[in-house]
Order: sequence, then C-alpha cells, then structure tokens
Amino acid sequence: MLELELDKVDPEVFAAVGSEMDRERRNLVMIASENYASRAVIQAQANVMTNKYAEGYPGSRYYGGCEYVDVVEKLAVERVRTLFRAPYANVQPHSGSQANMAVLLTFLEPGDLIMGMDLSHGGHLTHGSPVNFSGRLFRTVFYGLDTEGRRIDMDRVRDLALKHRPRLIIAGASAYPRIIDFAAFGEIAREIDAYFMVDMAHIAGLVAAGLHPSPMTDADFVTSTTHKTLRGPRGGIILAREKYGQALDKGVFPGIQGGPLMHIIAAKAVAFGEALDPSFLTYQERVVSNARVLAEELLAAGFDLVTGGTDNHLLLLDLSRKEVTGLDAERALGEAGIVANKNAVPFDRRGPKVTSGIRLGTPALTTRGMGEDEMRTIARFIVLVLQSPGSEAVKMEVREKVTELCRAFPVYSYLDGGR
Repeated sequence: MLELELDKVDPEVFAAVGSEMDRERRNLVMIASENYASRAVIQAQANVMTNKYAEGYPGSRYYGGCEYVDVVEKLAVERVRTLFRAPYANVQPHSGSQANMAVLLTFLEPGDLIMGMDLSHGGHLTHGSPVNFSGRLFRTVFYGLDTEGRRIDMDRVRDLALKHRPRLIIAGASAYPRIIDFAAFGEIAREIDAYFMVDMAHIAGLVAAGLHPSPMTDADFVTSTTHKTLRGPRGGIILAREKYGQALDKGVFPGIQGGPLMHIIAAKAVAFGEALDPSFLTYQERVVSNARVLAEELLAAGFDLVTGGTDNHLLLLDLSRKEVTGLDAERALGEAGIVANKNAVPFDRRGPKVTSGIRLGTPALTTRGMGEDEMRTIARFIVLVLQSPGSEAVKMEVREKVTELCRAFPVYSYLDGGR
C-alpha cells in the first residue's frame, strides 16, 4: 500500500482532487483570501515530515528523531523574522484563528474585555464575534466604519477605548480595502495600558513587500495566516516582541495544540524564502495595481464600492442600491466562471446569509500573470453579469470568454492534464 499512487489506493479522492485542480484552472479565482501556492510550496507540503511527532520546539522536543524537522522549523522561524523584522516568531499555529486563540488565551483571562472591528464592517470572527470562541470567552466591544466615507474613525476608536478600557485592542480586517493606521491604534492602546494585537492575515504579503505600513513597531503581537497574499500553505504564525516569546511558546504548545504539522512548517519555510526574493515585491506591486484598476473600472460602470476604492489587494462591491443581492451576485458570477464571495457591507440591511456586497481580490489572478489590461476585461465581465444576473445567455457568453482568458494564463501546467 505504501508504494501505490493515490489513483490506485483511493480513486474517489483522486477524482475529487483532479476536479478541484480543473476548477482552479478554468475559473477566475477572485476570493481575496485565496491564492495559488507555488510548485515548491506544494511539493514541500507533500513530504514524509507528516509522519513525525515533534511536540515542543527545536532543541527541546518531547520525542526523539527530530533532528531534521528541527532544521525546517529553524529555517521557517529565521526567514519569517527576517521578512517582517520581528524579534520573535512562532510558526506552529495550524491556522490564523489558532494564532489568535493562542495570544488571547495566553495574555487574557476569560471574561476580560477585548475590542475589535465589527464583523459586519469588515472584521473577523476571532476578533470577538459572539459565535466564535473569542466572543464566547471574552466580553467584547466593537468599533466600525463611519457613516460617510466608510473608513475607520480613529477618534471613535479612541472614545470607545477610553470609555470601556479593554484589556486588548485588535486591529486588522477581512474585508477592509484601505490602509490601517497601526500607529494610531498603538497610541490608543498605550494610553489605556492595553495590549495591542494586529491580525494582518490579509495584508501580510503587502506588509512584507513594504506596500502597507508594518505593525511590528506598534503592536505587542502580530498574527497572520500564510496562504493569502503571502502565497504559502494554509497555516498561521505569531510574531511578537521578544519579552512575550516564552509565554507565547507555552501558549501554543501545550496551551492550544499538540504536535505541530511539520510538513506544513516545511512549506511555510519555502514560502517565506520565496517572499524574501526581490521578485515578490514586483508581484505585490502588481496585486495592488490590479486591484486599483479593477476598482476604477467598476466605479466608472456605475457601481458603488465601500470607501470608494482600494489601497490594497481587495475591494468590496456595495450592491445596496441594486436589485441584486450579494448571494445572487455570488451565484451568477460563479455560473459565469468568476469565483467571488458574498460579503456584508457596513450597515447592511440584508442578513449575513444574503448580504448586500461582493468581495473581490486580485492575488490569485496576479499569480496567474494577469495584469491591468486583464483587469479591465474582467471588470467588463462582472458588469455584464451583474446587470443581467438572471440571463443564462449572458452567463454563457461570459463563461466562454472566461475560459479563453484562463487558457491564456495557465496555472499548474506542469501537472498531468494541464491546459
């Protein structure tokens, strides 16, 4: 059994994996939190380090035989610290959510007050949502966007902080298209003697490239995923000031996890190495310019965008004044070969299962090699579909054009059946 290929051992799983590969090739992936990992990253994930238990940390494991997994974890830590100029790093969290959990459970007590961005205004579940562990274990107060420009109002944030005096302030978002002023957040946190955590999961690649201000100077803790703009494997990391390192190590293991996923840590090391290459800056610059052009084209076509544009890799299409809902738009675009996700907009009158928004991102399209001309073409596709979401003829026409575009920018062509 150990020597057999997947197609022989489990044809059903093999078929599903093949279908997923085909889906990623023939659709325009515009979900802002998704990307295409490199061949090297994928190869690094599929390795025998998945067999190894390695509870603990390099040089201090609870199992023998860890000499080679120590090598890759040390590489991952060294590279991510260099990438973000971080005094301390932990690369073991299985996800961004678990990275956040480790910080909260290490430095707070159940019932402590935290302050984060409202989920309906672009925040994240782990920033205090009542349906998440962060909102179930901790009391929460939320800040959001103002009613005019739909921006984070730092005066309002400060007023809330002074009034409620949270133990921890969280900055970071899953659907906010503008630069976040980490320095202003840090100043507020220091004023009330609170911890300050930045969840940079979405913008980590931009931060690494210097295209978004780094939170490392102002934050006590910085968490991130590794699979969005960083273009690595699915996983999480924690960066912090050196004085918090020992407590965070214990907070991750044995605090919330057992053995780390050493094959994923190997892939993280590869991804961090790729991000240290000068070509990564060029890639991130194209991600941002592609998002800007896409936003300009949609605005010119008469669509509304939350904040009126974008500074980063994503934009949030506001359909509040349109008859089509976010759910309808997601489905119609998907049928036309454009994969996006419905998303609440600030002060959304539709429920979270329907929403009035669509979140669009450019990381995956940019990885395929698409540029500003392709963004203009894709904007026209989106406009055609959303103007007639019920038209099968329009969706079929756009689907054919999407197929042609995807063929012109192939992905994973080295794999069997690539086209």
